[in-house]
Amino acid sequence: MGKTATIHARIEPELKSEVESIFSQLGLSVTEALTLFYKQVRLRNGLPFAVEIPNAETRQTFEDTDAGRNLVHVADVDALFKALEL
Repeated sequence: MGKTATIHARIEPELKSEVESIFSQLGLSVTEALTLFYKQVRLRNGLPFAVEIPNAETRQTFEDTDAGRNLVHVADVDALFKALEL
């Protein structure tokens, strides 16, 4: 079957640019990436990833991280494991 259908969507320019860069690194065109997404939706009969509303703790963590609060900085992986008590 020939490719004749067209998709039009409006998104933020910065998001478009960032995602197209990622597609490029993966060796995919936007068309190939969208086709892959559509085929996965068809295969799974739904989105190919979980879509969930984050709980209160997760939302607070996102807010804190975005604001630069409650972050732990470590010098290397050994310090990370020590901070995590692993």
